[in-house]
Amino acid sequence: MRGRTADGEAAFAAFEEFGLPGEPGSDAFWAAAGGPVSVPTEDGGWVTLFLWRGCEASIDFENWSEPVPLRRWADTDCWYAEVRMPERLRVTYRFLVDGDAYADPFNPVGAGAEQSIAATPDAPAQPHWPVVGADDVLPLPRVRLRWASDRLGGRRTVRVHPVGGGGPLVLLLDGDDWLHLHPAMAAFDSAAAAGDLPPVTLVFLPAKDRRTEFACRPALWQAVRDELLPLVAESGVPADPDRLVVAGQSLGGLSALYAALEFPELVSRVACQSGSFWWTPAAGDVPDLEGGPVGGHLAARLREGPDLSGLRVAFDVGEHEPPMLPHCALVESLTERCGATVRASRSASGHDRAGWRHALLRDVAWALG
Repeated sequence: MRGRTADGEAAFAAFEEFGLPGEPGSDAFWAAAGGPVSVPTEDGGWVTLFLWRGCEASIDFENWSEPVPLRRWADTDCWYAEVRMPERLRVTYRFLVDGDAYADPFNPVGAGAEQSIAATPDAPAQPHWPVVGADDVLPLPRVRLRWASDRLGGRRTVRVHPVGGGGPLVLLLDGDDWLHLHPAMAAFDSAAAAGDLPPVTLVFLPAKDRRTEFACRPALWQAVRDELLPLVAESGVPADPDRLVVAGQSLGGLSALYAALEFPELVSRVACQSGSFWWTPAAGDVPDLEGGPVGGHLAARLREGPDLSGLRVAFDVGEHEPPMLPHCALVESLTERCGATVRASRSASGHDRAGWRHALLRDVAWALG
């Protein structure tokens, strides 16, 4: 703990720099506790205090760092970690206790029942995304479609929500995450009401097997074209099927750009966050997924020079996921070289949906022109 001891007067000043006077573990201390709290470091970045009350635990960060064990303050029920964080970071995390995962009870910003979101003070705001606690149950769109796909096999539930009365279709890949972990429906409604987004119709598409369905194979997009979109048209929800935006993250971002390359009559607008452009057909057989050919399969396809003059694609990738940056940068430049209208940006995050949320709204609006 940066040279502190747990005896004498030091105990009462232990967390004072984080705004927590009092003896750690006392009733007064826990009454004042909140979290996480960041203070600046002299060499840039932040030190962030995380607190846990009870027994031994560790912090599991999503795709940003290795798990961080918590330390116990003397013989109290106060467990803590002071974590060095870079400038501009928003990250999802959870506490692990005996193999079970828990959200941070001191943090009001949740992402599902078992996760919380931390942000350094200099992380950009995410307007329109409401604060949702770990115990909150997000509302679901009223329109529910049962999709039994002949091409993909199995059944899945697809939710549809008209924003601002409905408009161009926005297909959200990994739709269950945007329904149950992050309040996309409320965020899109808020953005449209504020004039930051035109009316759209959201289609929340869940994945049954991401590695198979989001790989560069035609089956998913043939099924979307021939099965799902007709089902949406029959639902009675106002929508413009001739203007379709596909929004995807990670493998979903890979699949979205693949669809624009191979099904241009279907997909001409893409919002892609941290696309898994390292992917190649042999990617599942190598231990270092991001260490293969830069840009992977899609870079090779783009070097063939397809005409992408009808495509608008917004790329975004996290500042704090360095292995992804060369893959994304190459695909961005090759896509633009093929004639697409391209927007490229970087978010204050690692490979983490919490950091992609603002880019999702912004880039869908941009893709619609």
